[in-house]
Amino acid sequence: MKISRPLVVLDLETTGTWVEKDRIVEIAMVKLLPDGKRQKFESRVNPGMPIPPRVSEITGIHDEDVKEAPRFKEIAAKALEFLGEADLAGFNVERFDLVILEREFFAAGIKFEWRSRAIYDAQRIYHRYEKRDLKAAYQFYCSKDLINGHTAMGDTEATLEILKAQMEQYGDPSQGIESLRDVEFERLDDYFDQEKRFRWWNGELYPVFGKYARKHSLKEIVQKDTAYLRWLLTSDFKEDVKSLIRGALEGRFPASPR
Repeated sequence: MKISRPLVVLDLETTGTWVEKDRIVEIAMVKLLPDGKRQKFESRVNPGMPIPPRVSEITGIHDEDVKEAPRFKEIAAKALEFLGEADLAGFNVERFDLVILEREFFAAGIKFEWRSRAIYDAQRIYHRYEKRDLKAAYQFYCSKDLINGHTAMGDTEATLEILKAQMEQYGDPSQGIESLRDVEFERLDDYFDQEKRFRWWNGELYPVFGKYARKHSLKEIVQKDTAYLRWLLTSDFKEDVKSLIRGALEGRFPASPR
């Protein structure tokens, strides 16, 4: 691959997907130089918090694996030196990896300026050129071109054919379409409620709205500002949120999901 400037391709494994709070457990970088040389930087990182079990299931990294690993602040200077002034690349790096990396560098007392660099995000390029709409799904599952796209009946008929193909590929013929009903999606966001007002992090619920957003857990808010929580009960929240708040005011908190 021809390049005119150094390029660092990077990826992070983290404790979750909350960019404001989750932490790095592994970092890997490959630097490509214009003369064709390659350099590598790789390290496990002790995040200073438990790794959620379902994150470990996906990454294969458990608490025991990072117990003796360095904290990020201990490798931050070496990581920044490796990055140098290189352009940056990765998969979904603009919305995730680089944001978390910037925050981790900041916590280590180091400024990491990446927005002024050239960024090559493979996910954005992929989504730009490989569409993921109904037409693309129809071609993928049914090997056909969608002729009557953007007509209600044309799209309906195509969707039916896609479902039939998905049933054959992923489903259980003995159960029929119902075997697709409870397809499990890989979720690491850990929102408590449907409206995504509260989110789990490190075993505690945090609001993602209002004056305590992302800063204080629900338990901490109960201790410092019950008036705020009672005011929230007068707001237009759905019942699952109000039930959560009422329980918290009475000293009852839901168990953290595993």
